[in-house]
Amino acid sequence: MIKKIAWNTFKNTGNLDTFLELKQIQNLEEQLDNQFKQPMEEQNGNNKDEWHSENNLGDYDKMLTMLTPGLGKISCVAKGARRQRSALLAGTQFLCFGEYLMYRGANTYNINSCETIEVFYKLRTDLDKLNYAVEITKIIRDVTEENENCYKILQLFLNTLYTLSETDKKPELILSIFKLKLLCFLGFTPRITECANCKQKEKIS
Repeated sequence: MIKKIAWNTFKNTGNLDTFLELKQIQNLEEQLDNQFKQPMEEQNGNNKDEWHSENNLGDYDKMLTMLTPGLGKISCVAKGARRQRSALLAGTQFLCFGEYLMYRGANTYNINSCETIEVFYKLRTDLDKLNYAVEITKIIRDVTEENENCYKILQLFLNTLYTLSETDKKPELILSIFKLKLLCFLGFTPRITECANCKQKEKIS
């Protein structure tokens, strides 16, 4: 219930901090309920909310590129995620936002369990919108680095995909706004109040 309230709050306000605070409350309640019987895997894992893209690995595994609020972009292995009855099947799909329990290996993280929060189903049923979502994902993949804090980029990513999925705004406009905001976060804020060459503030269109 808290998870649903947290997601709805984020959708209405765009404030990822609120979402994470509500998640912390839920985690605290679970710890109090299970303080004497907490599983060892949860003690050693990282409980984070993430966003990811995927690639096949071997016959049944997946290699995921995940965007997290705390660890930035990381690589994760989901073993057996391509099996039809795998508990990781739903939570390791492309464009899935969820909560993941993982442990760190030598070179990558490994996912123990996951719970989906939002899969953006409407993007999956609209080919045009899905193409824009793929383009946005590629841009984010190119401008982010492994283990580099990208909290604001994650927030922008979620806001953009939600707008693309749930509103009737033109995808071209959504993509343009996304690119402008992303440039600002990366330190390349465009000058829109004056000419970059002559500094003229009038008739610069």
